[in-house]
Amino acid sequence: MTAIVDPSTNDARAKRNVIVLVMAQAILGAQMPMLFVVGGLAGLTIAPSPLLATLPISLIVFGSMTTAPWISPLMQRMGRQVGFVIGALGGAAGGLICAAALYLDSFALFLMGSYCTGIYMSAQGFYRFAAADGASDAYRPKAISYVMAGGLVAALLGPQLVKVTNEAFIYPFLGTYLAAAVLNIIGMSLFWFLDMPKPAPVAANAPKGRTRMELLRDPAVLVAIICGMVTYSLMNLIMTSTPLAVVGCGFTTGDAADIVSAHVIAMFAPSFFTGHLIARFGASKVVSVGLLALGLAGVVAIAGVDLFNFYGALVLLGLGWNFGFIGATAMLTANHAPEERGTAQGLNDLIVFGFVTLASLSSGGLVNSGADMVAGWTAVNIAMVPFLTLAGAALIWLRLRPMEIA
Repeated sequence: MTAIVDPSTNDARAKRNVIVLVMAQAILGAQMPMLFVVGGLAGLTIAPSPLLATLPISLIVFGSMTTAPWISPLMQRMGRQVGFVIGALGGAAGGLICAAALYLDSFALFLMGSYCTGIYMSAQGFYRFAAADGASDAYRPKAISYVMAGGLVAALLGPQLVKVTNEAFIYPFLGTYLAAAVLNIIGMSLFWFLDMPKPAPVAANAPKGRTRMELLRDPAVLVAIICGMVTYSLMNLIMTSTPLAVVGCGFTTGDAADIVSAHVIAMFAPSFFTGHLIARFGASKVVSVGLLALGLAGVVAIAGVDLFNFYGALVLLGLGWNFGFIGATAMLTANHAPEERGTAQGLNDLIVFGFVTLASLSSGGLVNSGADMVAGWTAVNIAMVPFLTLAGAALIWLRLRPMEIA
């Protein structure tokens, strides 16, 4: 089912909201590359076993997964601003709790703080959907893409803040988590500038929309969710283990930060034109290119463990995520009605981040599973193959149903 938007819609309000959301993505979003750079390394300093080093990152993603089912309907009822402020408060609490955990040498408390950060991560995931609210059919994919492009500033800012803050205190990485809390407190004020009226009460005779199971029986919705799930899960699988692999192969924390920075730039820089590509060629074709880039990232990673390989693999990984995830988001928003927004978007992020959680949990075990770090890093990248096969098969299946293609 295609969402109906009057083609005569004036996009002035949507464009204003996009500007605010781009700024939020840039400022608040900087905490995510920060925490993904240091999460595994900080966890390694206080975890009872090296195999649990990436568990804090997994708790961030798990927090996002479990938040999506309730925060999406909440925004449907009370407005986007409420959900975004709750997310920023969760992020601030997460940063402060993790800083306290490092001071107290408490891995359990560190996991609690990581879960709170996941509340922010979930709310941030809805920035892209908020950009589409009220936008015309022509502007919608561009709005989604522009908001994702705000992550380019986050990609530059976050890793540099890691370099400045990770040794600011005698306790390693404590300063990084305090900086993340400050970003949330500062960025929260942006949401008051959003021009998104509170949703009107639902009339008794208003369309109810499809249930979750009915949405999953829609081929276009199902394939959009599968592609978003695979794209985000594989990106997280590789990125989570990258700092451990880089440092384990003899390079520095600064090298790891620079590689993740290059990766996050590649995740968001293409967003300036991804929406235009989707509008011209269609979402499914853009997603296909994204899956190809993810596969090439694995090939480059397996080919060697020089800095060149790490940079090349992570840049391709970021590009693949951009095309795959933005394309999947555009497919989803084009195939649900306005009254289904809360249900469809919450279901999507529940499934996507559920599998991202599994990928994150698997990452630490895989990268430490081999005889050495090189073998572990190879195992992480080989693990992409079955999931890329699943997403590719889903797209081919959808192509056999031409009337269902987004």
